[in-house]
Amino acid sequence: MAIIGIVAALTIPTLVQNFQQEAWDTASEVFQRKLEESLKVMNVQGTLAGYTTTEAFVDELSKHIKITRICDNDDITTCFADKVTWGTENEEVEMADVKRASHFGQETWGTNTVGVQFANGVNAVIAYNPTESCKQDPYSNQITGTSCLAILYDVDGFKNPNTQNKDLRSINVSSLGGSSCSFEVDGICFGTPFQPTPHVWNGCDVYGTTSNPDDLAFMGEHNIQYCMTSAYGTNDYWAGAVKTCAEQGKRMPTDAELTTLANDLYNTTVSGGDGEFFDATLDTDKTSSYGIPLYGEGGSGDFRLWSGQETNARTAHGRGFSSDGTGWYSHGARDFSIPLLWAVCVGE
Repeated sequence: MAIIGIVAALTIPTLVQNFQQEAWDTASEVFQRKLEESLKVMNVQGTLAGYTTTEAFVDELSKHIKITRICDNDDITTCFADKVTWGTENEEVEMADVKRASHFGQETWGTNTVGVQFANGVNAVIAYNPTESCKQDPYSNQITGTSCLAILYDVDGFKNPNTQNKDLRSINVSSLGGSSCSFEVDGICFGTPFQPTPHVWNGCDVYGTTSNPDDLAFMGEHNIQYCMTSAYGTNDYWAGAVKTCAEQGKRMPTDAELTTLANDLYNTTVSGGDGEFFDATLDTDKTSSYGIPLYGEGGSGDFRLWSGQETNARTAHGRGFSSDGTGWYSHGARDFSIPLLWAVCVGE
């Protein structure tokens, strides 16, 4: 009996491990086969390509493979594990940070990732590529659209170990995490747009100078010329944005970089100096894909982005984006917090 016990102790864990690995492999094969069948049907019906967002693609996919829940880009971890283990070095990746195809090791596709729960218990994060590689073959049922997708999926749902090559599998995912670019424009790496939390000053005078040690240390650390005068309050949203970018190892964009972004969002060459308004039509689909919420009637437009250029103790540079045009404003009040006012960081 003792010998049997020793043999069992040595062999049973290996048998269980092998059984579990086989179960994961089988579940992965079944999922990929069902996904391929769904894509073939979409290909025949002419519904595989032509979407500008991952959300639109997933909506169509749900007509061909049963999906029980869809989670938008800001709520990925409702549909997927909070953390996963990836790579040969067992890197721990926060899934809330996996926002774009670039976080899957792909080029910037200009679309968000979307969380999905399938009826068979598989959880996934999907990115859709609307570019040429997603065109369907009009002469056969050959799927040319598998490169349209980058999918990270977990055959065990929320169960552990959430580890690559075990319960965690992928299609067209060469790396996980990595690039912190939310989107790229002409080689400029933009992070995820955000509404800044204000930095609180302790003792600025009307000229934007201070003798307070904490204020001076903050100004020196972030290369800020003026603290915000207490005549306008102590909550400085522009300085808060500067701080947030620095904490990410990035910086606020220059005026020129925001002009490059404006050229991209209006699909033209914008012009005009401070205070001038350039008439153009905002590409709202592209803006939404970059993660910038649109305000105005029906979410049709209007938002503002600060640059890293401060004007004085009261104001900072910023560019306004609306549905019908764009322009600079040098008098963006640094204490001003409205739904339209956002910030973005640049740099890898």
